[in-house]
Amino acid sequence: MDKLEKGRLGEDAVCRLLLQRGHEIIARNYHRRCGEIDIISKSGGFVVFTEVKARKRGSLVSGLEAVDFRKQAKIVRTADMWLSDNDTGLQPRYDIAEVTLTGEPPRVVSVEIYEDAFSADGIYTVN
Repeated sequence: MDKLEKGRLGEDAVCRLLLQRGHEIIARNYHRRCGEIDIISKSGGFVVFTEVKARKRGSLVSGLEAVDFRKQAKIVRTADMWLSDNDTGLQPRYDIAEVTLTGEPPRVVSVEIYEDAFSADGIYTVN
């Protein structure tokens, strides 16, 4: 299974969890020149931009740590473009979903969603 297939496996698991939590999935893999957003959803008064990071159990860098300042800035710029094209009237929120995989072929063993993981100016709020 290649990197794209593992990413898709993680995104599918996160979408299932978001749906269970009452989110409405609006888009997946939204691409613009400046970047990509894995999942865009609505929940309560928010439009939620979720970055999914799938990692094998025991990886040196966690999914949360992998979303560095540069990646956050790309997500915010891409989300700004989506928001300019889609007037929802909702407050944006930026989440990070960390998916842990194990085995061959890989299977999902856990999904952790960090809500409001960074602010619009690209600064971490989760440690």
